[in-house]
Amino acid sequence: MKYLMLGAAALALAACSQETSSDVAAPAETDETMASADDMDHGDMGDMDDMEHDAMSASEKLDAVLAAESDEVKARYPYRHPKETLEFFGVEPGMTVVDTLPGEPGWYGQILVPYLGPDGVLIGADYSIEMWSNFSGRYSSEEFLQGKESFVSDYIASVDAVRDEDGAEGAAFQIGSLPNSLKGTADVVLVMRAAHHFNRLADGRFFTEAVQDFNDVLKPGGIVGVVQHRAQEDMPDEWAVGNAGYVKQSQIISVFEDAGFELVEASEINANPADRPTTEDVVWRLPPANPDNAEIGESDRMTLKFRKPE
Repeated sequence: MKYLMLGAAALALAACSQETSSDVAAPAETDETMASADDMDHGDMGDMDDMEHDAMSASEKLDAVLAAESDEVKARYPYRHPKETLEFFGVEPGMTVVDTLPGEPGWYGQILVPYLGPDGVLIGADYSIEMWSNFSGRYSSEEFLQGKESFVSDYIASVDAVRDEDGAEGAAFQIGSLPNSLKGTADVVLVMRAAHHFNRLADGRFFTEAVQDFNDVLKPGGIVGVVQHRAQEDMPDEWAVGNAGYVKQSQIISVFEDAGFELVEASEINANPADRPTTEDVVWRLPPANPDNAEIGESDRMTLKFRKPE
């Protein structure tokens, strides 16, 4: 299995000058495409040394995991910036992390299973069946909705299929049906290019439901990391609701702050100033859905870090 090569990859990376992994991003499925040192005693300095060592080890492990991925996964690095994004959100080995609308186990899931390691847990959080039924086309078909009934077991099986003894365990839930056993267990919730659907359907009711589940699944002080296609703030609200894939950054911040979350920091890691859509445009005009617009690249994305109160 590819993860057995991580040790070799880590040695290779250590032998070279450390380069920042270029990372990538892609749209989620949609209707269309789915103190000073002098003040410290020796014990404090020792603790600091341990912290720095642990942080360096986590960074090296992430480098090794990313280096071991397939060419298909690596092709998205220049747009998704997985190293910078995961480190910005504070994701580290041994954590319990929720991946929203993950796939099985999904693009980030393939990275997180080996990176979180044997002490970590990766929890997949899918849209509720009720929410899926509000989509159009095949995503609301009877066959598709029936398939969603087994999401929890299917997702756990997909994690098991890519993990070895050094990989994270899998768990799962559908939003609106968070089991008590998972409440207060997560360190980080990731919402990668999935917020536009929460925002656009049922006048945002599903977004409210989802944010409540994020609050409930997180430990006190836990983090929600959002990456989302970004509408310019001067665009009409009715266009930026999410049907075109884009949502205003101010809208996302408002939803989380209204639910009691604190905005810790915003980053331009995943920004693309070349993407300036008009009201006639949708996000799926861009790669990877439409390779013909490669000169623009993938969408301009906000990267927001929220904290649950202690």
